Amino acid sequence: MLAIASPCTTASPSCTRMHSSLHIFRPPTCSLSRISPKTSFTGRNLQVSQNKVAGIKSPRSSSSTLRIRCGGEIYIPEEHRELYEEIEKLGPIISQKTWYPKAADHENAKKTWYIVDATDKILGRLASTIAIHIRGKNLATFTPSVDMGAYVIVVNAENIAVSGNKRTQKLYRRHSGRPGGLKVETFDHLQKRIPERIVEHAVRGMLPKGRLGRRLFTHLKVFKGPDHPHEAQKPEPLPIVDKRIMIKK
Repeated sequence: MLAIASPCTTASPSCTRMHSSLHIFRPPTCSLSRISPKTSFTGRNLQVSQNKVAGIKSPRSSSSTLRIRCGGEIYIPEEHRELYEEIEKLGPIISQKTWYPKAADHENAKKTWYIVDATDKILGRLASTIAIHIRGKNLATFTPSVDMGAYVIVVNAENIAVSGNKRTQKLYRRHSGRPGGLKVETFDHLQKRIPERIVEHAVRGMLPKGRLGRRLFTHLKVFKGPDHPHEAQKPEPLPIVDKRIMIKK
């Protein structure tokens, strides 16, 4: 941006708009009567010419043509044109702007629905795949601060698997908020009682913490058994890239 300061305090500089991101400020005509003859710092007389104010030359007094690059137009002096021969062959320069999704780019009605069967799938590997699609990290338009992901339906949550001795060693804790209200139960006990909570707990920990994470968590639908009430959304099979997601028997 080219900006020329004006010594006038009574009149604001006029602005000529050349481009959405380019402004040329031209100072209005000023007389020496408006400039204080003494400076507040040294107390000496300050000699200022009519065309120069504090070492800045007014563009109106210049006889040369001033051309500003705007869009694809550019002015190059003849003596420097040989330095830009390779650049001119590339064509006009297009201004690059960072793309940010609009409201129409992430409407819930246009989001994709996926379905996955949790039978014999390792809990952590399945949860990471679900979190990637809920956040939208698999999309080229992924934006960390915007809900760009899809909906995921998980069926047969009671058949989820874990590796090693996690079935008896993995603990889930919850607190009622009252003194002595801490309750601890193992993976095996919670799977028999509320199997949906196991998948929800794993996916929730992989989502952002805050308003966006709470909103993304509503895109997860976990059900016990093979039935679910989202047939109208026509869910597609969840694409799984991890080859070690199945438990080895």
